[in-house]
Amino acid sequence: MEKTNSPSLHRSLTLKYVIFFGLAFMAPQTFFSTYGVAVQSTNGMIPTAYAVALIVMLFTAYSYAQLVKAFPNAGAAYTFTQKSISPHIGFLVGWTILIDYVFSPMISSLLLGISLRAYFPSIPMFVWIISFIIIITTVNILGIKFAAKFNTYLLLLQLLVFLVFFVLSIKGLFEGKGAGTLFSAVPFFDSEIKIPTFLSVIPILCFTFLGFDAVTALSEETKHPKRTLPKAIYSITLIGGLLYIVSAYFSQLIFPDFQSFKDPESAYIEIAMYIGGNVFTSFIVAVGLTASFASSVASGTSASRILYAMGRENVLPKKVFGYLSPKYRTPVFNLVIIGVIALSALFLNLTTAVSLINFGALFAFFFVNLSVIAHYFIREKKRSVKGTIQYFIIPIIGAALIGLFFIKLDKHSLMLRGSWLLIGLIYLLNLTKMFRQPPPQLSFEEA
Repeated sequence: MEKTNSPSLHRSLTLKYVIFFGLAFMAPQTFFSTYGVAVQSTNGMIPTAYAVALIVMLFTAYSYAQLVKAFPNAGAAYTFTQKSISPHIGFLVGWTILIDYVFSPMISSLLLGISLRAYFPSIPMFVWIISFIIIITTVNILGIKFAAKFNTYLLLLQLLVFLVFFVLSIKGLFEGKGAGTLFSAVPFFDSEIKIPTFLSVIPILCFTFLGFDAVTALSEETKHPKRTLPKAIYSITLIGGLLYIVSAYFSQLIFPDFQSFKDPESAYIEIAMYIGGNVFTSFIVAVGLTASFASSVASGTSASRILYAMGRENVLPKKVFGYLSPKYRTPVFNLVIIGVIALSALFLNLTTAVSLINFGALFAFFFVNLSVIAHYFIREKKRSVKGTIQYFIIPIIGAALIGLFFIKLDKHSLMLRGSWLLIGLIYLLNLTKMFRQPPPQLSFEEA
């Protein structure tokens, strides 16, 4: 094959950096900002709710781990579905999940702007948002290795917050605060809970795991991806899930009267003040701001790689979306586009912004589970007893669980994202001349 001097993605990420990258995308500290609303919705059974969400996500994580072995290419769910089921469905999955990644930096920008406006009311919020977007775009342009190291340091700060929180909670419980004991079954079960209400919270919690899937978009920048990425996917899901469960358990023990929060959206501030005073409260708020940086860098990187995967094969215009910087080996144009989209944080409120990203993840997860069946069980005919369990029963359970929670999404989200899906379908019809020809497919070779 003729050699070219075109720049290509560079394999530089080891298992450690991939795990850190996925956890950074997950932004574990968002647990604290969502705790108050979630614990009231579950009537106190938030550790159990996180445990259920973890089980649901482990089924889908299994499917991602199986498919990344078969298709170690940039593009994640888009590639998996395109290669396993259909190029047309693959396009729609990529189109749908793309908006989650593209809008994640926007939501982080908005959250950061809201927080800093509260602390510095004399400075307009747009100053914080624009400055934030410029910084994260620059970090991502400078290269994946730089972005990974940047996120590692920010992630370590978040993990330090959890460690201090655990220590202060245990100290407070020994001093008689809250439940006054380290061991209790109360946070895990309440006989008064209504099952439909409990289940309606699970989809929201599932989104806090979004990160294990994001690392599959880095397949072409990871050393030994067929071996490294499955380990990373399981590690990210389990670490995140256990961190959420333990944190929810201690939060409820140290502050069992969750109905007394003045404002559920800032409940973690009340808990922090109760166990650690002004010093710990300031620390948790400050690190929360850095979590926005970490999550935005990770989501911006993943989104740019999905756009690159589509642009490389002319699914999107190649000159723009398939371009790599010769110097930094990063998809510069894609990163700039994502930065421009993030500026929509200047015009949206938080409710509308969040509703934009809670559809695509479940849509992609559902088809990734089905892709395992299509590729291994149907196409490769792995239908022994072991193969049936691995490549049919486990992924069909994963798809069924995702489908159950998909129908629990609110009408606002379904309407907004359904409109986005419809736009994608119209574009696909035009691209394929009314399905008379397949859309361009990703090649297995690296660019």
